[in-house]
Amino acid sequence: MSAPAVPVAGDHDAEQDAAHTAGGLSPRRAARIAAWHAEEADRARRLNPDVVDELTRAGFNRHFVPARHGGTEGTFTSLVDAAAHVGEGCASAAWVATLFAAHGRIASYLPGRARSELWDATPDTGIAAGIAPPRLDAAAVPGGWRLTGEWPNVSGADFADWVLLAARSGGGGPGDGLPTLFLVPAEDCAVLDTWRPAGMRGTGSNTVRVEGVFVPGHRAVPRDRLLLPLDPGAARCHSVPYPFVAALMFAAPVLGAARGARAEWIRTVKESTSAFDSALARSSAELRAAELLLRAAAERADTTPVAPLTVAETVRDVVAAVELCGTAVDRLAHADGGPSPSESRENPVRRRLRDIRTASTHAMLRFEPSARSYAQAVLGA
Repeated sequence: MSAPAVPVAGDHDAEQDAAHTAGGLSPRRAARIAAWHAEEADRARRLNPDVVDELTRAGFNRHFVPARHGGTEGTFTSLVDAAAHVGEGCASAAWVATLFAAHGRIASYLPGRARSELWDATPDTGIAAGIAPPRLDAAAVPGGWRLTGEWPNVSGADFADWVLLAARSGGGGPGDGLPTLFLVPAEDCAVLDTWRPAGMRGTGSNTVRVEGVFVPGHRAVPRDRLLLPLDPGAARCHSVPYPFVAALMFAAPVLGAARGARAEWIRTVKESTSAFDSALARSSAELRAAELLLRAAAERADTTPVAPLTVAETVRDVVAAVELCGTAVDRLAHADGGPSPSESRENPVRRRLRDIRTASTHAMLRFEPSARSYAQAVLGA
């Protein structure tokens, strides 16, 4: 049996694939392998190891690693394009790929000794993370901290070499209680099988537990450091604040899933009807709009001077694009003429709709907070 082809949305393939390669990412083979294993990942609630290997070969892990450590220092535009391409076949694979790239960017803020530990052997190190605003405290001990606790929703934890975990630093000094990121070897972490969502099942976003792990001082960085440029003269990907680009990278797999759903729906439709014509036209226009919004947001992240309004506009466009993707695929999934929901085997359109709905609940992709930030920036509050 041959591997299924990655669905093609129709407006982006050859030109954007060349752009992927030019940007240091070569996702074509990874996209095929991810599509082949997509249903398996959904059932198993984790990616196949072959998929993870292909994502690494495609260049995702090294995409934002500093050049002095062998990395690409790539662009946000090329990452969004490549992740969306992978997401057409498997949104979970695209999610893990994008986050491993993003976590390489975050880890670039660690002290030099920690960066050497991460990347002296290879810039393709896999880094998972639990960096939401912390509720746990790290106990200060001589030479560093002692870390104990559980961190939920750590995507790709099963395949990571290291894990970044957020906690409040202790010790009673000036930085007491400061949200801090701690770098922990994966072998010091236990991965608990807790990930049972409706969609994005293959991300394996399980809970990570550590028990009394010692983290030396050089493997920690204040979380607020991510709001500043890495160094004077740093590459553009290390010169933009985290809020400028965080939502963008979570949205790319959603765009890919929506494109894949459209392609699958077209492939399996039985006949053209007025309902089919209307659903196809409206959903295609919405997906094109979403693609343009995300591309414009990525180009801003790559080139535009950072200002509060620019950041707010970018996040607004990203979450609006995610909403458009959800609306478009929901229409296709329920339109007459498409795959029947009564089929004993769930059709790929509805699997992708589950993925989009689950991804859309992520804190970075919710519309209300982005709307509030945008209004405040416009009004000068």
